[in-house]
Amino acid sequence: MDIRDLYRSKLTDPEGALSLIRDHDNVIFGGGANEPSHVMGVFHHLHGKVHGITAMNGLGVGVYPFQTDPAYGETFCNDTVFMLAAARQAQRRGTMHVVPSHLHYGTGRWIERHRPLVCIAAATPMDEHGVLRLSLCNLHEKEAAQAADRIILEVNRNLPVTFGDNEVHISQVGAVVEADSPLPILEPGEISDKERTIGGYIAGLVHDGDTIQLGIGGIPDAVAHNLLGKHDLGVHTEMFTNSMVDLVEAGVITGRKKSLHPGKMVGVFALGTQRLYDMVRENPDVLMMQARHCNHPMTVAQNDRFTAINSAFCVDLGGQVCSESIGSLQYSGSGGQEDMSLGASHSKGGRNIIAIKSTAQTKDGVVSNIVAQLPLGSVVTLSRNDIDYVVTEYGTAYLRGLNIRDRVNELIGIAHPDFRGELRRAANRLMLW
Repeated sequence: MDIRDLYRSKLTDPEGALSLIRDHDNVIFGGGANEPSHVMGVFHHLHGKVHGITAMNGLGVGVYPFQTDPAYGETFCNDTVFMLAAARQAQRRGTMHVVPSHLHYGTGRWIERHRPLVCIAAATPMDEHGVLRLSLCNLHEKEAAQAADRIILEVNRNLPVTFGDNEVHISQVGAVVEADSPLPILEPGEISDKERTIGGYIAGLVHDGDTIQLGIGGIPDAVAHNLLGKHDLGVHTEMFTNSMVDLVEAGVITGRKKSLHPGKMVGVFALGTQRLYDMVRENPDVLMMQARHCNHPMTVAQNDRFTAINSAFCVDLGGQVCSESIGSLQYSGSGGQEDMSLGASHSKGGRNIIAIKSTAQTKDGVVSNIVAQLPLGSVVTLSRNDIDYVVTEYGTAYLRGLNIRDRVNELIGIAHPDFRGELRRAANRLMLW
């Protein structure tokens, strides 16, 4: 059959696509900008028609009734490996459940356990070779498509073509839905004075020719601003961010000195402004790779002088890092933080850096983010065994190779001055020395 005829034979509407879902199916959705919003918007229509559906949404940006309305709980069990605002809303209602996970293999472990599997994701229009691309998000999308018993693709002309390991051939697809949804836009926020100071300290730890990973938020944006004077930086990251566009346009990111994929920016997903999406569009210097490859610590470590830069909620005086929960309340997920940090630890000349403001404002007042002990129930995202640097607006604590006594002194030294005495007394009381 001609490729175009094959495509037309699979074309349907969202309701028609749902006819492929059966009792006790396990459904994994595309995330981020590859979220199939039209199909997900009617997914709750399966309520009462099928039973026992388990659904995984790895990086959900939309709000959908089947995830947030407890009335559908008898039909759908919803899992996630990383929570944004929509998933937090569902989790508070008891309709979303977190799967502990590293980015490079968490959903792979979920896929191994859940059969039969249906993959539903947004994709670019088909090209002349019959290929559609899982364009802006490859967290688990290609992996799920390879493992799936059935594939449903929502074709969105607004998705840019990107290169890398993200192709699906029309012959593999069970149903196609055409729906041109606007791409999710994540605008950069204002950078505070504290964030600018932290960004300056971190920029001093990044050298010309390093390969970097940046997260999202004010501190990474401040770091990027302070990197504008660097030369020949490379990128190997889970997330392409808005601030990377500035570095590309300034000629700071060239990748010329990368030891892995020289000249290429390598990542897993892009989430930001239209300017970011335009930067990755048909860009041969950008590779959108599967998380199981890009984020595997052994892959990351092949980048010499790899510098991982991430943020956290709090750090204890031994160096344990909590980046995903507020006490026992899950807020996000492990994401790629440990992947990148471990990779940096094993990279030749590599460094892993945790950036954190010294204090946070809570309903009970200002609290220190450098703590004697992590709050009860906190998730330890990074082991104390693997931390190199912790940076606040009060300076840099270099922890690699230090004993606990010296770590305590280093970390108290970058805590807010109002809390240093209290931290020292707690260290004595808890015999941390």
